[in-house]
Amino acid sequence: MSKIKTYLKTILIPLIISGIITIFTKPSTAYQELIKPPLAPPSIVFPIVWTILYILMGISYGMLVINKDNDETVKKSYYTQLILNFLWPVIFFGLKWRFIALIWIILLAAFVLKMILTFYKKSKKTGLLQIPYLIWVLFATYLNLFFYILNR
Repeated sequence: MSKIKTYLKTILIPLIISGIITIFTKPSTAYQELIKPPLAPPSIVFPIVWTILYILMGISYGMLVINKDNDETVKKSYYTQLILNFLWPVIFFGLKWRFIALIWIILLAAFVLKMILTFYKKSKKTGLLQIPYLIWVLFATYLNLFFYILNR
């Protein structure tokens, strides 16, 4: 598979799945209804940030695929965090289980860190490309905690 096709595949998969989940959970509408904690950004920020993060995710995973560094440990780490990521909005916005979503996002942060370390061992650049993702998930954890507290 050519490099371009690999990058298209590794970038488009998370973007498409995220788009499908967004259609069903309508996070922008649900977000507007919440009592917001300090530092909560306007809803327009989320799709912009997530698009950038999914692109970075796809690029770093694509680099590992192209360099044939995507062994079972890499694949398991990448796809596990991706599944956890995709299910969080279903839990938080779709089901409105804020406390379960909080536990879920803490688990997600741990798996993102694990993925970063796994990627970093294969290629420093691929691990470092995921640092913004971890920072954003930690910020989202803060938001989730306070959404839970403020919206009970």
